[in-house]
Amino acid sequence: MLKGISNLISPELLKILMEMGHGDEIVLGDGNFPAAACARRLVRADGHAIPALLDAVLELFPLDEYVDNPVALMAVVPGDNSPTPEIWQTYEKLLSKHGQKPNQIEYMDRFDFYQRTKNAFAVVATGESAIYANILLKKGVIK
Repeated sequence: MLKGISNLISPELLKILMEMGHGDEIVLGDGNFPAAACARRLVRADGHAIPALLDAVLELFPLDEYVDNPVALMAVVPGDNSPTPEIWQTYEKLLSKHGQKPNQIEYMDRFDFYQRTKNAFAVVATGESAIYANILLKKGVIK
């Protein structure tokens, strides 16, 4: 164990976060997300909810300040009767806590999100049970 690093951040995830460079992307996928099918590098975080993991990651991980949308969410599929996912409000609060603005979130079509994930540096498969909880982060630089 290390001081100052959440126990939600596994050694494998810490290594991935360290290896990522400016502009690389990581996806935190919910329990329904086809993580293994989409991932170039897969990190398992089964049993963990995304909000707690996202908070821990954002403590270590700068988001890209040089793009309009350093964060992307999978938009609700048209015709799906689901209301706006409550977890999105949680994400907005966490992003604000870490200095980001909610208007910096991009909402992507499901299949576009899957395709972008296939090009991401890594995918973290979580045990998150909320639907539409998948979130993509673009790494920035530490100044």
